[in-house]
Amino acid sequence: MSTTRHLVNRRRRLATAPSRTAGAETEPAYGQPDADREPEPAANASPKTATAPDAVKAAPDTLDDDTAPRPADDIPTAGAPRPRPKASRLRLTLPAVLCALTVLLGAFAVWAFASASSLRDEPARQNAALTDIGRTSEVKGRIGEAVGAVFSYDYASPARSDRAASTYLTGRAVQQHKDMLADVRKQAPDQKLVLTTTVTGSGVEFLDGDRARLLIFADQSNTRTGKDEETTYAAAMFAVDAVRRGDAWLIAAIDTFAR
Repeated sequence: MSTTRHLVNRRRRLATAPSRTAGAETEPAYGQPDADREPEPAANASPKTATAPDAVKAAPDTLDDDTAPRPADDIPTAGAPRPRPKASRLRLTLPAVLCALTVLLGAFAVWAFASASSLRDEPARQNAALTDIGRTSEVKGRIGEAVGAVFSYDYASPARSDRAASTYLTGRAVQQHKDMLADVRKQAPDQKLVLTTTVTGSGVEFLDGDRARLLIFADQSNTRTGKDEETTYAAAMFAVDAVRRGDAWLIAAIDTFAR
C-alpha cells in the first residue's frame, strides 16, 4: 500500500522529468524501477536545475514535520496524561508549601502560649522561697524569734508569755497556743517551772506575697527550780503558717503533725 511519502516523491519526479509527446513512451507503472532510463534534458532547463535523482534525495529533508511518520513511542495515546511544564508545577507547589508553613507556625504559637500559661500557673513558679533569698531569710528570722518567745514560759513572770502571745499570734494560733501551754501554766506555780524554747533550724516551705509556711526545728528545756531541781530536754518539730501584717510576720496556725 503506498504511503504519503511515496506519493510526494513520485509527483516531484514527474514534475522535474522532461515533457514527452503523447504515445512516444508510456509512463512506467507505479512501483516499477525506472533507473534504466535517462531523462532527456529539457530545452528550457537551467544548468543549475536539480535532476530527478537530486530531487529524490532532497525529498526526505524537505518534507514537513507533520507529514513525516513518527515512531510508535512518540505518538501520544488518547488516555495518557500530558506532562505539565515545570513552571506550572512550581506555581502549584509554592502555595501548598506556604500553606503548610502557616499551619506549622500557628500550631507552634498555640503550643508556646499554652506552655507559658502553664508555667505561670504552676505553684512552684509562684513560690518566692525558691527565688527571693532576701525575703526568705527575713521570714525565717522573724518567725524563729516569734516561736522562741511564745513557747517559752517563766512561772515568775507569766505576763511576759502573755505579751509574746498577743504580739506574735493571730487567728487560730491564739487558741492553739493556749491549749498547748495549758498544762505548763497549771503546774508552773507549784513546781516553779521554767520552759525555754530555742529554734535550731527552720525552712521556708512556701512563700507567696504575705503568706508563708515554715518547718521549725527546736530544742526545749524544762527546769523545775523547787526543792528537787531537775531539767529535762526535748526536741520539737512542727510547722507554722505565717502572715504578714505591716512590717511584722505573725504566726497564724500551728501544725504539730498530731493525728
